[in-house]
Amino acid sequence: MNFFKSYKVLFTGVIFMLFTTGSLFAQNFKMDPSSEIIVEGTSNIHDWEMKTDSKQGMAILKMQDGKLTEISKLQVSVLAESLDSGKGGMNKNAYKALDTKKHKNIEFSLDKVKNISAGANNSYTVEGLASLKIAGVSKQVPVSFTATVKGNKLKINGEQKINMTHYKVDPPTAMFGTIKTGEEVTVKFNSSFTK
Repeated sequence: MNFFKSYKVLFTGVIFMLFTTGSLFAQNFKMDPSSEIIVEGTSNIHDWEMKTDSKQGMAILKMQDGKLTEISKLQVSVLAESLDSGKGGMNKNAYKALDTKKHKNIEFSLDKVKNISAGANNSYTVEGLASLKIAGVSKQVPVSFTATVKGNKLKINGEQKINMTHYKVDPPTAMFGTIKTGEEVTVKFNSSFTK
């Protein structure tokens, strides 16, 4: 009899916790098509940029008392051949360098959050480690970005410098090698997600 009483008390306690700590439950967000991801680079002639119109992503957050406490998942995938500079020749050289016939996507996955610092207007500075896969090569990189949570919307903003040779990508060249791009690019992201 005591066993059943104890079980009833435990069960009641669990139900109470579920209702009183509902804000701790994971909240799923899906990336909006309007999200911007831009790759900026340099060459010996002029600077350049490429934008993508084909990307998808998702995030899982935990909130407590209206505050962001955890990002348990953040993943973004970009179709490599959707990167567009507005110049066909440059696009072709970039796709060749990225070996897009074998490696269709560029993939980002947040591995670990080291720190979340609250700022103004529901914004947070997030620091952690992420896996970035380019041309089939995956590397773990330190990341820092701003996350803003308002209602059913999540916005993530930031930028990341990447040395392409670390991913065994030779910087593209053009005009028989007379135009050479730099090894380092900057990826800027202004991404929106909806719950």
